[in-house]
Amino acid sequence: MTRSEVFAKLFSTMLGLSVSFAITYFGVKWLVNAMDPTRKDKSSSQKRAREMLKKLGVKNVEELTEYELCMAANLVDPLSIDVEWVDIGGLDDVIQNINETVILPFKRQDLFRNSSLLQPPKGVLLYGPPGCGKTMIAKATAKAAGARFINLQVSSLVDKWYGESQKRAEAVFSLAMKLQPSIIFIDEIDSFLRSRTSTDHEATVMIKTQFMSFWDGLITNQECQVMVMGATNRPQDVDAAILRRMPSMFHVGLPAKKQREHILKLILENENVDDDVEYVQLSAITEGFSGSDLREVCRAAAVSVVHEFVQATRFDASNSEGFRSIAMSDLEEATSKVRLTKSVSLGLPQRVELD
Repeated sequence: MTRSEVFAKLFSTMLGLSVSFAITYFGVKWLVNAMDPTRKDKSSSQKRAREMLKKLGVKNVEELTEYELCMAANLVDPLSIDVEWVDIGGLDDVIQNINETVILPFKRQDLFRNSSLLQPPKGVLLYGPPGCGKTMIAKATAKAAGARFINLQVSSLVDKWYGESQKRAEAVFSLAMKLQPSIIFIDEIDSFLRSRTSTDHEATVMIKTQFMSFWDGLITNQECQVMVMGATNRPQDVDAAILRRMPSMFHVGLPAKKQREHILKLILENENVDDDVEYVQLSAITEGFSGSDLREVCRAAAVSVVHEFVQATRFDASNSEGFRSIAMSDLEEATSKVRLTKSVSLGLPQRVELD
C-alpha cells in the first residue's frame, strides 16, 4: 500500500468518525430537547424577557446569562404600573414612612452616601390582613423610586434538574444588580420563605439557603441599590432568618373609619353616584372591612343598578334610558351582602379532614 493510499484511508476514517460524532452529538442534543417538557416555556420566557429589556432601554442584553434571561421575564414595565400614592387611601402613615426610609435614599443617594446608618434597608416586609393594599404599596414604591420592578414568581425558580434551581436563585440577584436600582418583590412571601423544618425537601432547603446567601451579599454592599420587598398576611410563618434580613416592617392593617371614608371616595370618584350618598354614614356601617371589601361593596352596588336596568328593559325594548346613578340604598344593601359573605367565609373550616 502506497503512502498516498494510507493517507487517503486515514482521511476517510477520520472523516467518517467526525461525521459519526457530529450525528451523535446533534442527535443526543435533539433527543434531550425533545424530552424536556419545559423547553418551550424557557424559550418563550426568554423571548418575553428580551422584549421587556428592550422596552426598558437595557443595553448589552447579550451579556446576560441564560438564567438571568429567564428571571428577566419577571420584570414589570413601569409604564404598566398604574398605581400611585394618590390611588392608595387610608395609609398615609405607612406611605410617609416608606417615602422617608426607602424612596428618598433611593432617589438621593448622594445625601446618604457618607453615613452607613442612613442607607436604605435591603429588606422591607409589608404585613397585615388580606385586601389592605400591600401589593399596591409595593407597586407604588417601585414607581416612585424609579426602580426596576422584578415581580418574582416562585415557580420561575423551580427546575426539575438538580442544581438548576440554585442557579436561578443566584440569577435573581445578579440580574437585579445589573439593572439597579431595582426592587425584588415577593408576594405571599410566607409560601416561599416559610420557617424551615426537618421535614422540608432537600431541594427546597437549598433554594432558600442560596437565596439568603446572595441576599447577605446585598446587605454587606453599601453601594448596592437593590431591595427585597415581601408581602404577607402570615408574618408568623416567615423564617426567622428572613425576618432578620428585613429590618423595615410596615403593618398594613384594616382601615379606620376616617380611612374607610377616604377609600370609598377614591373608589366612587369617577362613578355616577347620587347626591344622597353619605360617605360618613357608609364608613360607619363598614366597620371591619378591608380596602378590597370596600371595593366589592361599590362593585355590588353598581351591579345591582345593572340588574335593575335589565329587569326593567326585559319587557320594554323601546326604553332608551341608561343606567341610573348609584344610590345610598344600593350601597347599604351591598354592604349587608358583603358582610354576610365575610361571615360565611370566616365560618368555613380552615382544615377539612379527609376520609
